[in-house]
Amino acid sequence: MQLSSLQHALLERIQQQGAITFEEYMRMALYEPGAGYYVTGQAKMGWEGDYYTSTDIADFFAHCMGRQLQQMWESLGKPAHFGVLEQGAGRGDLAKEVQQWASTAAPEFHAALDYRLADITFGQDALSIRTDDFIPSVILSNELVDAFPVHIVEKQDEALHEVYVTIQNGRLAETLQPLEDGPLLAYFERFHIPWQTFPSGWRAEVNLDAITWMERTSQLLLGPNPKRKRRGFIIAIDYGDSARELYSTERYRGTLASYYQHQFSERPLARPGEQDITAHVNFTALLDAGRQQGLRLHKYTTQRKWLMETGIYEELEQVHQQHFGIIDQNRASDQGQVALLQWYNLRQRVSALTDPRGMGDFKVLILKR
Repeated sequence: MQLSSLQHALLERIQQQGAITFEEYMRMALYEPGAGYYVTGQAKMGWEGDYYTSTDIADFFAHCMGRQLQQMWESLGKPAHFGVLEQGAGRGDLAKEVQQWASTAAPEFHAALDYRLADITFGQDALSIRTDDFIPSVILSNELVDAFPVHIVEKQDEALHEVYVTIQNGRLAETLQPLEDGPLLAYFERFHIPWQTFPSGWRAEVNLDAITWMERTSQLLLGPNPKRKRRGFIIAIDYGDSARELYSTERYRGTLASYYQHQFSERPLARPGEQDITAHVNFTALLDAGRQQGLRLHKYTTQRKWLMETGIYEELEQVHQQHFGIIDQNRASDQGQVALLQWYNLRQRVSALTDPRGMGDFKVLILKR
């Protein structure tokens, strides 16, 4: 079997330096320049890729985001310039669809809207955010933080160990090393995780970059002058939970998952650079980091409830009245049958976005200043 350039780089690094943390492995697998999953070629999202996001399901998601942004613009007094910065935007579909919606549904808001995209990059040791000196009133992300590199810890007997990646029989393999005092233990103390009471074999992921990201994003929103902090909002949508729910015996083996061609896998070491690797987001950590920067909680809810609050079902009913009247008037005709199938498809897409057993259980965190 021929090894990829990234596999060669991983094997060479481990041979030279010894075992590396899973966090280092995940950083290389996803973000290694020229070889990582997110930095080679076209994004792997969409129906032809390895995973899809809410914007791939239906335009309704972007329209709800547009109405949310319009409400924020109004709450800030309808400024003539309203900057929105989307981080980790992928193909930019959400940005395009929000602006298209605003151009027809809210022209006054559209005239003020300045919607831009920003990259999140990971060097060997640090996260960086490209801003281009843009002054945003809202910074938003959709399914971004779940793809940050994570440390993995495992409880063995009465102690925590960290998962490392080593070489066994010429292949990448896991190994455990005792966890010493440091940021990982401090993380569990910070969020009051009673890991001592959990059974041996319990695993969990720790996303330290998520805290760094929230700190820097908050600072970007507030501005460089501590005496003249700007008003605005941060919106983070992702799958995850509170610390109490995330770090529990119910999630005995953690939440790490890999995706290749829409197939779930529990083998993150199998295809470095070729498959997506994700872990659930600790929203308690994001909220705590934002509060320490001077932000306040505006909303923490599920995607289902957020979409309902921002009018997804009202829009669905409007679409039905405007474009599917033939279903009620002449359902038995060929045109009526085609319209009925199209309506079922559209309604099913909305159901997918709001399903409490799936995307509807994604969390929406909104912080404000």
